[in-house]
Amino acid sequence: MRRTMVARGAAACVLAGTVTVTLAVVVGPTSALSGYVSEAGVGAGGYVTAYRLGVLGVAVALLLFATALAQVLRPAAGLLAAGAAGTGLSASVPCSAGCPLPPYEPTTAADLVHGGASIAAVACVVFAMLMVAWSAEVPPLLRRLGLVGVALALPLSATIGVAMLTVGRSTLVGVVERALLGVIALWLITSTLTASSRE
Repeated sequence: MRRTMVARGAAACVLAGTVTVTLAVVVGPTSALSGYVSEAGVGAGGYVTAYRLGVLGVAVALLLFATALAQVLRPAAGLLAAGAAGTGLSASVPCSAGCPLPPYEPTTAADLVHGGASIAAVACVVFAMLMVAWSAEVPPLLRRLGLVGVALALPLSATIGVAMLTVGRSTLVGVVERALLGVIALWLITSTLTASSRE
């Protein structure tokens, strides 16, 4: 019963966080597809506060989901907890305007911390998804959700990695980043809701 309640809390947090971040990106200066999602956390204004609170909500959701999985699949829970830490750090250390990243743009220390934390957080969640997909310890529906998530997330992750190194900030990177984050959010929402429906 405790795991069910924790999973329900995770579902509520990821849903609220995702909606809040989406609204912040839409009303902020990053509505163009060529910008990084993180650019909604730069500057001042209500959308910046909403963005950071939304990302922190996702971090809490990851931590709660890690707690719910800890007794069933400890390695995946550890990856989700690490993803929560990276997500929280990403929200706490904003990038500078444009969220510049190497190798094409000059960066600050904050840009590197923010970018590194964001990339590490996404990688941790995708690998946790992979572990859930291959584990016999979790219910079949959770495994299937993990399999679908991995099938979508891995090629998107590879595409964005190559594009960031070969093209840099562009519409391609912006579109693929949004697609990858959407897959992760959808996997978290469906998986936490599935976990919350089981004792």
